[in-house]
Order: sequence, then C-alpha cells, then structure tokens
Amino acid sequence: MALSKTSPDIAIIDETPDYVVVDKPPYLLVHPTKPDGPPTLWKELRELLAFEIANGGQVSIVNRLDRETSGLVLVAKTSPAARKFGLLMQEQQLKKEYLAIVWGWPDWDKRTVDAPLDRQGKHQTSAIWLKQMIHAKGAPAQTEFRVERRFTRSTTSAAVSVSNSKDEKFSLIRAIPRTGRTHQIRVHLASVGHPIVGDKIYGPDERLYLQFIETGWTPELEQQLLLPRHALHSDKLAINGEKEWTSPLYADLADWIKNCG
Repeated sequence: MALSKTSPDIAIIDETPDYVVVDKPPYLLVHPTKPDGPPTLWKELRELLAFEIANGGQVSIVNRLDRETSGLVLVAKTSPAARKFGLLMQEQQLKKEYLAIVWGWPDWDKRTVDAPLDRQGKHQTSAIWLKQMIHAKGAPAQTEFRVERRFTRSTTSAAVSVSNSKDEKFSLIRAIPRTGRTHQIRVHLASVGHPIVGDKIYGPDERLYLQFIETGWTPELEQQLLLPRHALHSDKLAINGEKEWTSPLYADLADWIKNCG
C-alpha cells in the first residue's frame, strides 16, 4: 500500500492505533534537513496520519535509517507508544537486523566486532564531518555478523578478451547491531576488510563521496563503487516476546545479486 499517488514507494507493513511499520525505499530521507527540501519519510507519514495528528497523535520515528539504506522503520503514533519504544531501545529489547552486500569472502562464518566509535573529525583531519572511526575514546559499539552467502561476479573489460575476464568476490552478510551508533554497521564491516558495496564514505576511497557531491552519479563512480547506493537493507525488526516484522532484500540489491550469477 503506497501512502499516496505522488509519494515515494513506501509500503505499509503493519499498523495499529499505537504504531505503524513501513518499508522505506532507498534515497528517501527520514527527516527534513531544510524547510523546502525533498520529500521525506516524516513528511509523508504526517500526511498519512493527518487525522490522528489532529486528534492528539504524533509521528515519532523510532529507528532511523540513512538516506541510502532501505527497509523497515517503526513509527510511534502516540506519546505513550513513543515512550515505550524509547525504553525498549534503551533496554535493547527492540532487535534490528540488516542485510549487506560486501566486498570479498570473509574467512569466517560468524564474527562479532566490539569496537567503540567516534566522529573522525574529533581526533584527526576529516573532509567529511559525519564520518565515524574506531577510537578508544568513542562510544561502545558491538555488531554481530553472519555470512549468508558467498558469490562471484564475472567482469570482462571491453579492452580484453573473454579469456582474460576475472571473478570478483562478494558476500551477503547478516548484521545484528547490539548498539545503535551512527554508521555502525558500515564502519565495523570496513574495519574487518569487507566494506559494503556502493559505500561512498567507507568504501574504496572517501574522496569518491566528495566527488559524488560535486558531480552526482557518473560512469567513473559506477566503475569503482558498482552500485549507486550502499548495499544495506533493514530486513528485520522485533520486539522481544511480542512482535516481529520482516522485509525481503530490496529489489535493486536482489537484482544485482541475481545478475552476478
């Protein structure tokens, strides 16, 4: 179910008088950054829930996703629900899981990364204000990773023969964050040598992000990043002992994996 004919492709997964769960498409901001900016999830939900808001309701987004990240978002419609979900988050009773396509084949099937995160600019020069790094003075951060699938992508340069083609290795990883730090999954995966495909900040070179800001998506960027967005999807949300919601891997990522075969 789409919110409106003119809205982005937002699907309603579940709804009660207290909350709504939506499947956010990639490239949609969660919150406005300026008054007359592009469409956002928050604005779309305020239109959808106009009747509830007029009768004392609200739109309180519980788990925020980056603009490029797709998948499940839980939204409280009342103040009591917002307080409840906030407490569940603090008590780590709201469980979140993600799927990520990463470069390479890990030499492990399951691994937990326990490494504190802080904003890079606080400790060293950084051209990207929001970029995070692992640092001893940062906030505690822990993520569990499990390999769901390893696969290859055959690449052939136009300048060489098919016999000189090579297979690039990739993996589909399940990421289960135990904390909720900014860019946590992306930083932790990059730290173990398996950055997310399409990640402009934590991928091959952060200068690609600055180039993207200046030029937009180009064939040169595609050659190095492969995907126009980082391949991260929020595929599961669960309240311990109460409710669980799932979302299949978003179509652009599922198709990319399929086309690799």
